[in-house]
Amino acid sequence: MADHPTIYVIDDDDAARDALAFLLKSARLPVEVFESASRFVTKLPKDTHGCVITDVRMPGMSGMDLLKHLKTQTNPMPVIVITGHGDVPLAVEAMRRGAFDFLEKPFDDEVLLTSVRKAINHRAVDAQRDTQKDAILEKLASLSSRERQVLDGLVAGLPNKTIAYDLKISPRTVEIYRANTMTKMGAASLSELVRMAITAGILGASPAT
Repeated sequence: MADHPTIYVIDDDDAARDALAFLLKSARLPVEVFESASRFVTKLPKDTHGCVITDVRMPGMSGMDLLKHLKTQTNPMPVIVITGHGDVPLAVEAMRRGAFDFLEKPFDDEVLLTSVRKAINHRAVDAQRDTQKDAILEKLASLSSRERQVLDGLVAGLPNKTIAYDLKISPRTVEIYRANTMTKMGAASLSELVRMAITAGILGASPAT
């Protein structure tokens, strides 16, 4: 096993892959890059450790397929899913299936590096989740009924327009409730909100398929 965890970047877009590798190397993190998930799976040593950063949509084996494959390993590495704006519902589903985090493009460099560092220390993060559950439940109790309805839609991966249609309110009103909910929950991003929901037990993991 390597002395230091390696960050494995998987993206079929050359420019995106190179940019991620440059950022991680600048932060003095060991990096290996792959142009496809299938090539990564073929080359991956059995005793490796670290974390995976993968695009969710790729030709052949997709990010979701890769996540499913890695979950079958004895010591699966945490997976950070990179998604475009239109793929947020898919990214939420990836988290339900065990992804560590998802980041929506475009994302801030420091947000990515923070997520990577947390993923590397994911065992310690997991141990903290039980102590966080009570605090999250207390925050949930502070939400109004409408804020809770919007939260349920967000963590289900629904776009604002769909939530607005379901609740018979305007998309702009949904945005206001979303902002209020994020503030009350203390969530800096949608992925953090989804993690809170999973920790609190209001968003269960998807069954394995």
